[in-house]
Amino acid sequence: SSYIPASYVKYLEGAGARVVPIRTWSFLRLLLPGGDVDIEKSQFTRAARIFYNLALKANDAGDYFPIWGTCQGFQQLSVLTANKNLLTLTDTKAVALPLTFTPVARSSRLFRNFPKDVMQSLSQENITPNFHQWSVSTANFTKNDALRTFYRVLSTNTVGKIQFVSTMEAYRYPFYAVQWHPEKTQYEWKNKAGMVHSTSAVRASFYTASFFVSEAMKSRHSFSSSVEEASALIYNNTAVYKGSDAIFVQNYYFD
Repeated sequence: SSYIPASYVKYLEGAGARVVPIRTWSFLRLLLPGGDVDIEKSQFTRAARIFYNLALKANDAGDYFPIWGTCQGFQQLSVLTANKNLLTLTDTKAVALPLTFTPVARSSRLFRNFPKDVMQSLSQENITPNFHQWSVSTANFTKNDALRTFYRVLSTNTVGKIQFVSTMEAYRYPFYAVQWHPEKTQYEWKNKAGMVHSTSAVRASFYTASFFVSEAMKSRHSFSSSVEEASALIYNNTAVYKGSDAIFVQNYYFD
């Protein structure tokens, strides 16, 4: 069976969206979540590649199709764009970090409407939860023409001697990716290093969700009927409580 952590669902719902698990083609908005699967050969990768290519074609035809990648979703987008795995091991399994913004961050689509105090918190406080052991180093990013010409780097982080890309957006497409986990701040409660629930962290999390939902609202696609829409919504599934000390407090499971 497959599952979706409920934190991703709540993250989007908290910004005014409704969520549909991918079992239908009647949509053109996509969030690629975090996880721990093979980002070159897994079923997740095969599905992501299909929708990535659909998104490229749709946007080229003027049909707005935004994609958001979180953690593994960030890594997956890098592999799909570069057509190779450029990931580097980093000591980032459980650590909250401030973002080091690049000069273009403030004028980016993603960050340009963030309040000044939220940007200040993101850059000065340890409020971005990182739970990954692989990253796209800035060295590998810069050396790869496909990545460098497709994505604009909005923030980096440095752990040890390795600097890696932590936030990016595509130049020509409404594709966005964060190596960190904004959704965990509000909706995951495991007591471990890297988890942060401060007011400034919650505000930053909300603004990322609000931005992507505003992007999703630009899509003109809808279901063919209200009945089809109602049957596709995740409301038809029940979130299973796994305990406050579980990696994910609640999950939606699918056969």
